[in-house]
Amino acid sequence: MTEIVTPSRGLARIGVVVPVSNTNLEPDMAMLAPAGVSIHVARSGGYDVESIPDENQMRQYSNSATDEPVESLRLCRADVILYGCTSATLAQGPEYDARFREHIEKVTGIPAITAASALTDAIIDLNISRFAFTSPYVRTLNDLAVSFIESCGMRCVGRVDTPDPFSNLDIANASPASIIAMAEKANTPDAEVIVISCTDFRAVEAVQEIERRIKKPVVTSNQAMMVWALKRLRLDCSTSLLGQHLVSSCAKKAAASV
Repeated sequence: MTEIVTPSRGLARIGVVVPVSNTNLEPDMAMLAPAGVSIHVARSGGYDVESIPDENQMRQYSNSATDEPVESLRLCRADVILYGCTSATLAQGPEYDARFREHIEKVTGIPAITAASALTDAIIDLNISRFAFTSPYVRTLNDLAVSFIESCGMRCVGRVDTPDPFSNLDIANASPASIIAMAEKANTPDAEVIVISCTDFRAVEAVQEIERRIKKPVVTSNQAMMVWALKRLRLDCSTSLLGQHLVSSCAKKAAASV
């Protein structure tokens, strides 16, 4: 009997921890995943979904129990685990982020990355040092996010905060067009890359248009996590939605690891 392998599964399983109110991370992962790679999610709560997220709420969220959702991903035999809330560990700093990631790997035995670390890894892979930044976060949380990235040896040379704070539910409703406008406003002549943080922001859909307009790489949280996963799994990363610059970087890294 000939084995039938459908395009949506059979090659690898990516496990993702998704905040309970997040409605954009799963569709983005489905769009970004190559044929044969399946996405498996575990939802994680512990925060007020109707409030405006700030650094205190994000710290509370990252300090809430993660063992149950990551255990469910272990039991579904995920090959890698992505922790899909960028600001949760951006708000805590790089040392906390490293310990957080190590804990997930220790309790599951599965390679893991946080969205925050994936974001910085993707920027480092592009071999740049100056970035422009935007996100739907409040100003004080953006301060911590920029400091986190700068701790990796880079410098922020452009930034746009949201004019009106988003609630957790409002973040998901921001249009790709509004994200394009934020990225263009954040861009400066010195910026080598535009960084758009937040896994519930529809930034993946905006990447190609932003890159077309400003002729610079764009790195988003969800792109960065998928790039890390595909590099770790040694899989093809030539899906166009990753953006031409990250695709090129991912391909080079994969070739170097062979």
